[in-house]
Amino acid sequence: MRKEAEERRNEILDAADELFGQRGFDGTSTKEILEKVGIARGTLYYHFKSKEDIMDALIERYSINLLETAQEIAADKTIAINERIIGVVMALNLNGRSSKEIMEHIHKPQNALMHQKIQKVIINGVPPILTGIIHEGIEQGLFSTPFPYECMEMVVVYMNTVFDDDMVEMTNEEQASRMQAFVFNVERLLGVESGSLMSVVMQMFGNGNG
Repeated sequence: MRKEAEERRNEILDAADELFGQRGFDGTSTKEILEKVGIARGTLYYHFKSKEDIMDALIERYSINLLETAQEIAADKTIAINERIIGVVMALNLNGRSSKEIMEHIHKPQNALMHQKIQKVIINGVPPILTGIIHEGIEQGLFSTPFPYECMEMVVVYMNTVFDDDMVEMTNEEQASRMQAFVFNVERLLGVESGSLMSVVMQMFGNGNG
């Protein structure tokens, strides 16, 4: 029964994810969600009290997926250490059918608590993942820092605040400049050769845009 309930809950979330992505959160009704899943209204309300409740659950699911994706990248020894660090940081961008809707939703003033929840997940969950990669780099003689965890905490907190549109408003030029300064300073924190991380970032972002 529990497995069936969980499967049904995920079906509702998948349908909502797709519909929010196509029509937007405000443009989707609970009626459309239950029609897409093929269930009665009572079944929907057994799992979720409201459309906002569904969005909360989607955000929670994204938070979990985000950490799992970051862990998978960190554990993949076939990828170079520098690329793994950048990959984990880039995994912090939500992706999915309704990621744009989710970002807009959590940035609404009335959803400040939800936004805070996601930030808490990232700030507590990502630095330990990155620290594992840094320890590997220290063992291989790539990095030199007595504070691997603290360095990664600084990286995550900066990424999660300065590059958050809610916190700091920037033009594209300002954002590019901040990104360069950020990578420049991370190289200093980790005691690596100047430009070694910058080249990886430029390559990965270049590929992403192409």
